[in-house]
Amino acid sequence: MRTIVVYSSLTGNTKKVGEAIASGLPAGTEAVSIKDVPADLADYDCVFVGFWVDRGTADKATADLLPKLRNKHVALFATLGANPKSPHAAESLDKAAELLPEGKTPVGKFICQGAVDPKVIEMMYKQFPKGHVHGQSPERDALHAQAATHPDEADLAAAKKFAEETMAKIS
Repeated sequence: MRTIVVYSSLTGNTKKVGEAIASGLPAGTEAVSIKDVPADLADYDCVFVGFWVDRGTADKATADLLPKLRNKHVALFATLGANPKSPHAAESLDKAAELLPEGKTPVGKFICQGAVDPKVIEMMYKQFPKGHVHGQSPERDALHAQAATHPDEADLAAAKKFAEETMAKIS
């Protein structure tokens, strides 16, 4: 089964997860930036697509790619600055899945926490007043500090396991 991992990464988080996923796939599976995606993905039986969560869904580059995928199997993975077990995380994956062609559902979904781009934090703190959920506060600063430690080794091991389990399911 021919597979490929395609990722969009702003800070390097999703790239790390994509590489971990590739390590759990058949030997020779490439992990490539969405900027370097092959012109024709139709030759692949399974495409793992990774993105960074932007406003509750896939970033723009990934959102543009997802509707074009007609492969037999598509799996989604993502990174976000928030708690990966939160409703927001699950909804972000679901919204990205809705971008796939009609009738296509992902064979698997995985999400883990990742560091938030410092420029995004700065922008949010300027845009939202203190007291707002996205405004600066000691709690918000602590959440960003926690996110900065991810993806960690446990996240990467879980990503590899996700890839292995997904391949077992479709093989």
